[in-house]
Amino acid sequence: MSQHTVTVNIANRKLKIACPVGKESALISAANEVSERIKQAGLKNKATNTPEQTMLMTALNLSNELLIMREQMERERQETQSKIELLQSTIEQALLPIQNKQA
Repeated sequence: MSQHTVTVNIANRKLKIACPVGKESALISAANEVSERIKQAGLKNKATNTPEQTMLMTALNLSNELLIMREQMERERQETQSKIELLQSTIEQALLPIQNKQA
């Protein structure tokens, strides 16, 4: 996949980032989300945090949200797999009388 450079603005800092062609809008959206979260965190803790601390706290919060979402997706995957197995078992049980008649 071909890449090119996209310039984004995060916390009033311009960054040039390599980006796959066709993924520019996703990168820009992600940069906007990070920038907005840094801004909100900075407003909450303006007196106590340096810009670097604010960025680190934002990164930690985003990472925590990602981990929570991964755990939730894994639980949902397992639940779906269990439902599929139950459905498969139910279908097999329903077909058993038909298979016995044919034998």
